[in-house]
Amino acid sequence: MEDRRQHNRLSTELQLEVFDLHSGQRLGRVVDLSNEGFMLFSDTPLAVDALIECRIVSEQLIEGIGEVQLGADCLWSRPGADGQHCWAGFHIIDIADDQAVLLETLLKHL
Repeated sequence: MEDRRQHNRLSTELQLEVFDLHSGQRLGRVVDLSNEGFMLFSDTPLAVDALIECRIVSEQLIEGIGEVQLGADCLWSRPGADGQHCWAGFHIIDIADDQAVLLETLLKHL
């Protein structure tokens, strides 16, 4: 598969969980992150082309930041080796300026 990313994704030692902004449902754990997108490890299958509004929540505060809110498009989704989990790649399509600043701050700590 051709890698068309313009920014490197950074793997994280931080515990970053993703939650649906409206339902509060946990969507999964961030595996890697950039200012353009992220890869998610999920307990449930995620649909390709699904648009989500979500919160990326840090287990610990980073420079006072506990979460970042954004909109993302699921570009791909694959079942995990155990058949029960899922890997999915998201492109960030909507993020407010103040949230983009918070995301950049988080990225500095990865």
